[in-house]
Amino acid sequence: MIFTANIYVSLKPTVSDPQGATVSGALSQLGFDSVKNVRVGKYITLEIDKPSKEEAESAVSNMCEQLLANTVIEDYKFEFQ
Repeated sequence: MIFTANIYVSLKPTVSDPQGATVSGALSQLGFDSVKNVRVGKYITLEIDKPSKEEAESAVSNMCEQLLANTVIEDYKFEFQ
């Protein structure tokens, strides 16, 4: 069975986000003064062929832990379509 995983990777709240600060400054310069904080992350979509949703969840979690997220400074979550 093929599952589509949507994976969201973001910096942990305690980690500074220079890219987010740059985007925030640029938005302010463009007149979007209501934006007070920006955090930039990654969005990954992948298809995985596993016999069950439980096995797909385990595999995606392992992928995130080993490669897709730096778990020292990043959090991740995923969902299946």
